[in-house]
Amino acid sequence: MKKFGKRLIGMTLASVMTFGLATGCTSGGNGNSGSNDAGGNTQTATEDKGASGDIQVGIVLPTKDEPRWLQDQKQFETILGDAGFTNQVLFSQGSSATEKTNVETLISKGIDVLIICAQDGAAASAAVEEAKEAGVTVIAYDRLITGTDAVDYYVTFDSFAVGEAQGQYLIDNAPAGSGIPLYLYAGASTDNNAFIFFEGAWSVLQPKVADGTFTIANSSEAEALKDSADLSREQVGKIIGQVTTDWDFNVAKSKAEANLTAVGADMKGDVLVLAPNDGTARSIADVFASDKDVTSYVVTGQDSEKASVQYIIDGKQSMTVFKDTRTLAADSVAMAVDILGGKTPATDTTYNNEKIDVPAKQTSIVVVTQDNVMQALIESGYYDASEFTGLQ
Repeated sequence: MKKFGKRLIGMTLASVMTFGLATGCTSGGNGNSGSNDAGGNTQTATEDKGASGDIQVGIVLPTKDEPRWLQDQKQFETILGDAGFTNQVLFSQGSSATEKTNVETLISKGIDVLIICAQDGAAASAAVEEAKEAGVTVIAYDRLITGTDAVDYYVTFDSFAVGEAQGQYLIDNAPAGSGIPLYLYAGASTDNNAFIFFEGAWSVLQPKVADGTFTIANSSEAEALKDSADLSREQVGKIIGQVTTDWDFNVAKSKAEANLTAVGADMKGDVLVLAPNDGTARSIADVFASDKDVTSYVVTGQDSEKASVQYIIDGKQSMTVFKDTRTLAADSVAMAVDILGGKTPATDTTYNNEKIDVPAKQTSIVVVTQDNVMQALIESGYYDASEFTGLQ
C-alpha cells in the first residue's frame, strides 16, 4: 500500500464538501484551469505539488465531446484544486485502449487515487487491475466497472431511480385511452448503467404494457416479454440490442427515423418515447416532431444538458433527470480525501459487479420540467438565467 502521509494536504472532509457544493458549473466550455496538451488532456496542480512532481488524484472520463463530461471535468478541477490536491483529468474519447493508456500514464505519475468513468465497464477491468497492482485505490465514477475485484468504491447517481423517474413521467403524462404507442430507446450495451436505467424504466412501464394501456412500437424483444415484470440481464441485453443509441445522437436520429418509417399510422398519433439521455432525446424529438402523422409526443431525458433545458423551455423535450455533477464530484473528492487520510470512506449501499459487492455512495436525482426549471437549475446556481431564452 502506498504511503500518503508526506503528501496529504490538511483539508477536512467538511471543507471539501463545502467547496463542492458551493462551486458553480460552466457547461459548454472546457473549463480548463491548467495546461492542455494536443490531445485535450488537462492537468491542474497547486504550488504545493512537492519535489517529486507526482499527481495525487487521477481522473479518467469517457469523452470531451459531450457537455456532461466537460461539466464533470470542471467540478473535479475546481474542487480538488481548491482543496489543495494535485490532479489530472484525461479523456478516453470513446476508446477503451486510450482509457487503458490514460490509466497507465496516471500510474506513472504516482497517483494515489484513481477516479474513473469507464468507457466500457467490462473492458476497463484490465486498466483498474493495473492500478490496483500499483497500490492505487480505485473509485468507479458514475459507471460501474464489472468482472473484477480491483474496484474499491463506486460513486453514482441512483441509476435505477433515474429509469423509474423516466418511466413514471411517461405514465403520468400519457394521453387517455389504451394502445398508446410506446417507443423504447436505451444507452450503449457496453455501459452497465444503460441496463440499470432500462430496468428502472421497465419496472414501472411493464404493467402498463401488460394491461394494454401502452403498445411497444419498436422492439419485438420487449413485446415478447411484456408479461414479465422481472427480466434477466440477458433478456434486457436483447432488448437493448434492438433499441440501443450507443449514447450517440446520430445513431438515435437514424434509429428513430427507421422506426417511424417501419410502422403504420396506428403506431403514430399521440406517442410516448423513452429516450435514455438528453443528447439522444433531442435527436429523437426532432425526428418525431417532423413526422406529420405524429400528433404529439412525450419524451424523456437525463443529465440536464444546457441544450435540452432550452428544449424543455421551448416545449420540444418533456423532461430531464437532473443529476447534479457538483454533488457527485464532491462525493468522489470526499472519498479521495478520506483515502489519502487513511480513513474508510462513507458508503450507503453496495453494487454487485459480477465479481464482488462494491461499496457505493449514491447521490439523489431531481426530475426537471417546464414547471421547475427555475428552481432546480437556475436558483440552485447550476446555470445562469442569461444562458436561456423564454424563462418564466
